[in-house]
Amino acid sequence: MRIGALALRTGVSRRLLRYYEEQGLIRPLRLANGYREYSESDVAAVRNIRALLAAGLPTAVIARLLHCVHDDGDRLVPSTCPGMVANLRRERNRITDAITRLQTSQHALDTMLTAALRRPGEEPGRRERDRPAESP
Repeated sequence: MRIGALALRTGVSRRLLRYYEEQGLIRPLRLANGYREYSESDVAAVRNIRALLAAGLPTAVIARLLHCVHDDGDRLVPSTCPGMVANLRRERNRITDAITRLQTSQHALDTMLTAALRRPGEEPGRRERDRPAESP
């Protein structure tokens, strides 16, 4: 199948499919005229790539792990490959660290928003809902 058919089957743009090829994630056959020829295994590979991306894995890690997963229809199933668990743990730790940094940023923004919404002369701990209603 050609790239347009693969794009339709997977819901992934042609541009993104070319990017996956550049990253070594899929390897279509090249015909004499230079056209890419994709197979059913490429359809499965693209679906697996999308699932791994949704899990937060970067394409460099996906390139190392893609051959270690298969699709059972409803979900992605990892097989026992050397380094699979270590790679997944490393990526989980990276994501956990990112979440912690984002929560710290969120807290800092909440503090700034609270200060910015405080009326001049208002007590620092008093919230909007604790304020008496204003008269017209």
